Amino acid sequence: MKVGFDNDKYLQMQSKHIMERIDKFGDKLYLEFGGKLFDDFHASRVLPGFAPDSKLQMLMTLKDQAEIVMVINGNDIEQNKIRADLQIPYDEDVLRLINEFRNKGLYVSSVVITQFAHQKGIDKFTKKLKKQNIAVYHHYYIEGYPLNAKAIISEKGFGKNDYIKTSRRLVIITAPGPGSGKMATCLSQLYHENKRGIKAGYAKYETFPIWNLPLEHCVNLAYEAATADLNDVNMIDHFHLQAYGKVTVNYNRDLEIYPVLKNIFEEIYGECPYKSPTDMGVNMAGLCISDDEACQEASKQEIIRRYYASCTRYIHDECGIDEVNKQELIMKKAGISETDRKTVEAAREKEKQSKSYAGALELTDGTIITGRNSDFMGPCSAVLLNALKHLAGINDKQILIEKTAFGPIQNLKTEYLGSINPRLHTNEILIALVLSAQENKFANMALQKLKELQGTQAHITCDLSEVDLNTFKQLGIQVTYESQKR
Repeated sequence: MKVGFDNDKYLQMQSKHIMERIDKFGDKLYLEFGGKLFDDFHASRVLPGFAPDSKLQMLMTLKDQAEIVMVINGNDIEQNKIRADLQIPYDEDVLRLINEFRNKGLYVSSVVITQFAHQKGIDKFTKKLKKQNIAVYHHYYIEGYPLNAKAIISEKGFGKNDYIKTSRRLVIITAPGPGSGKMATCLSQLYHENKRGIKAGYAKYETFPIWNLPLEHCVNLAYEAATADLNDVNMIDHFHLQAYGKVTVNYNRDLEIYPVLKNIFEEIYGECPYKSPTDMGVNMAGLCISDDEACQEASKQEIIRRYYASCTRYIHDECGIDEVNKQELIMKKAGISETDRKTVEAAREKEKQSKSYAGALELTDGTIITGRNSDFMGPCSAVLLNALKHLAGINDKQILIEKTAFGPIQNLKTEYLGSINPRLHTNEILIALVLSAQENKFANMALQKLKELQGTQAHITCDLSEVDLNTFKQLGIQVTYESQKR
């Protein structure tokens, strides 16, 4: 639970480093943004102290010099590709992000549709963008990309792409998800800018893996665990080692694409400004770790959470056994097992004692609270209510929710909504608690403690509903669970 990352130092160093990179190239820098600009909860979990909106805060310090170009793959529009964490289509997410950026005072100049082939739905999407005064550009499939540098750097290659008009020195290239074509968009612009006599550069801003931490540092292993479904692998950057004699860490996809990028740079400018993939990056996060032990421990917990998530995906036929095996290997490298999480053993012990599904929650001071399945509520609701009682100093036997509050909710579920399960989910428990708080002072005391659940850890011994998962997420409770009995 200890803070291990200096967020203020990070914001200062990161902004300064990006400005230095702009100056290195002269006229303009195209900065490919990897990961999430908003709500980077993975980073905040493995680097305790890292604010989820740190990247956004950093951009705010540069907002007078920066503009944002959003990139989306035309095939993702046609196939209605969904962003997994938000469960909304990519095109919808582009519109959402534009509004978010604008609300923060950031300038969004345009959207680029890559792999454009007049796919279904693009006209409708384009009309929505133009209503918001967002310019729309098209980039096309290029035969031979990315291996045939000479074909790419020609009128029939990048030359057929629209030139994106930009007006500021720093151009942020971002997208709703992977596979959108951010890098190709940057490279296409370098080609077009060079033809117009503008000296433009390219850099990449990704937080993980952290280049100046050891290969098997738990923070970097947590990144592998987070991208197990993409099969990303952390590796020593042998290009950097050969050029400078220094060991740095990158990942397989950047190492694979670097020779191609080098060729493209050489075709455009006659030489490549970077001697390694690590050179291309601008991430300063590794220099802002203030407590390595705290970050290692937080990352171990993240690795265990990712293991349980992969187990759930496997049980639901959403991935193969290889993903689970990879997570087990990562845990072995980190020197941990699935039970190296206090709430796991506590929840399993409660289940053993009560002979029913159970849960455990670890508060920020290390106190473990348990709860079990009952006729009234499931284990998520039980452990939530018990935790609030403890935080408010309320006796465990004190009734917080009167039958007049939860009875009508149960009746609605079973009599009118067709549910065969009368137990209250966490959101329903909170509604019942609010109703009870009108007359019950203890219920009101418990409600005042909701914010103290932020950053707590929980484990449940059964599968969870989307409702309970979402409620825990909104409360800031980091939960693992078991989708199938052992």
